[in-house]
Amino acid sequence: MDEKTLKYMPTMLTGIELDEALKVEPDYDISIRNTPEANRLIALQDLYSIYIPTDMSREIYSKLYLSLLRSMNKKQSLTAIRQFSENQNHIKGKEFTSLIGGSDSYTILDDSGIGKSSTVSRVIDMISVQRIIDLPNNMRIIPCIHVQTPADCSIKGLLFEILRKVDEILGTRYHYNAMRINATADMLIGSVSTVALNHIGLLVVDEIQNVVNSKNGTTIIGMLTQLINNAGISICMVGTPKSALFFGQEMMLARRSLGLSYGPFIYDDTFKRFCMELLRFQYVRETSQPEDTLLQWLYHHSGGNASVVVSLIHDAQEMAILDGYDKLDINSLEKAYENRLSLLHDFLYQEPIQNKKSSKRANTLKSAQVKETGQSLISDVVLRAKKLQKDIVGELSVHGIQILEVAI
Repeated sequence: MDEKTLKYMPTMLTGIELDEALKVEPDYDISIRNTPEANRLIALQDLYSIYIPTDMSREIYSKLYLSLLRSMNKKQSLTAIRQFSENQNHIKGKEFTSLIGGSDSYTILDDSGIGKSSTVSRVIDMISVQRIIDLPNNMRIIPCIHVQTPADCSIKGLLFEILRKVDEILGTRYHYNAMRINATADMLIGSVSTVALNHIGLLVVDEIQNVVNSKNGTTIIGMLTQLINNAGISICMVGTPKSALFFGQEMMLARRSLGLSYGPFIYDDTFKRFCMELLRFQYVRETSQPEDTLLQWLYHHSGGNASVVVSLIHDAQEMAILDGYDKLDINSLEKAYENRLSLLHDFLYQEPIQNKKSSKRANTLKSAQVKETGQSLISDVVLRAKKLQKDIVGELSVHGIQILEVAI
């Protein structure tokens, strides 16, 4: 690694220093609880701006930072200069060669609402503290370009969007010029490769799960692979777990999608700390302490999904303020769960936490589950697995139902 490259990079953070930089908290004064309803309802919206670092945050930060560093290290090499000429041949439709080689590509996959998109956006803000990095020889680098996979997986649509984003930051006219000559897909790949080589550190492609049901899915991944090889940049693809089924079809796809994968919280100290941090921000007149019973209720009714926890705590307070109950407790949370989150009930169920002090409600639910046997239980699990696009065999195993797979 060229030490000279590091001086152009933001300082890499770790540990407590990283957590403090990642964390986002609104200004909060406990006296807000004694102000008029309108003031409290408006201030309550700040709950959605909170960002609480987790192990996932730290891992994604490290991955994106080091990817950017690898790309930056290639920018001023002699190979990069030669690759520029080869990319010009590509644009002109001539024979060309990939000389610089890719940095890397990988995926960040997790279920909706777990927090990957907010984490990626937060990390991009941090590693892009300099909107433009000026290197010697008048080379101007955008640390990260963040785009979305088009719903129809249009290759030209994605390439044009990359050029548009570069123009937006640098004030260039790459997008205009490509549109003016009605550039073909091959010409665009050559053009974007050159632009990426000269101006892009890291490319983040969001909503990559759109490739799953598109006839252009494999083609668009092939195009991204060309960008990696012709521009020497790193590409991070962000999406939901159903993308894994697509990437697992072929070796070429699988090797391009090795990366990070996350699921909902499990009920542990991390989940408890997450909830306790959110529960510091209470806008009702009568506040509640984050006792185990309340934390277990939140886990059971959120399925360990971070965004649902935030919605429950927000909506419970909003409804409690509006109806005069003005208290955040299991009663107000239950009301929000039943009235605001009814469409999510089938997706959120988690088995109640086992402990000797389980509530009467939890014990009743557990007894009901024990009585469910045979086909009715299997049917319910299969339907839920299909709805959540999860592995059916794996889900059955979680419920203690062993499946023997037999080759036919």
